[in-house]
Amino acid sequence: MQNPELDRTDRRLLGMLQEHGRASNLELAEAISLSPAQTLRRHRRLEEAGVIKRYEARLDSAALGFGVTAFIHVTMERGHIRDLSKFKGLVAELAQIQECFSVTGDIDYVLKVVARDLKSLSDFLLDTLMRIPGVSGVKSSVCLDEIKCTSAMPLET
Repeated sequence: MQNPELDRTDRRLLGMLQEHGRASNLELAEAISLSPAQTLRRHRRLEEAGVIKRYEARLDSAALGFGVTAFIHVTMERGHIRDLSKFKGLVAELAQIQECFSVTGDIDYVLKVVARDLKSLSDFLLDTLMRIPGVSGVKSSVCLDEIKCTSAMPLET
C-alpha cells in the first residue's frame, strides 16, 4: 500500500472525520469548504488508499459495566515461535482484550484489557491468559484514572 500525498484539505477532511465520524457528506463539504462532489471523491480516495481503515462507535466501558482497565505485560517461553500463531488467534478471539502489541525489551506483548471488576480481571489472568500455550508469565498494571484515550492521529505536517 502506497502512502498517498495528503494536502491540507485532505488533512482537514480526516480531522473532521476523526471528530465527527457520522457527519454527512454535506456537513463534511461545508466544514472543509469544498463541493459535496469533490468532498466525496476525496473521501473515497482516502478509503481506497487505506488511510481510513474503518468506522466504529466508541463505547464507554464504565457505562457498560467494565470498571477495570489494565495493561498486561506478557512474557512468552523461550522458543515460543511455535505457539505464536495460536497466541495471536486466541488474543483476537478474546473480547476483553482491546489492544495487543508485540514490543521490544524484557516482555513480549502488552495487552489492554477491560474487566467488570478486580475479581474478573484475576479470573481472566489465571484461568484464561496464563493457560495459553507458550505464555510463561504476566504482570498487570491496573489503571487508576483515564487521563487521555483517543484513536485520533496527529494530522499536522
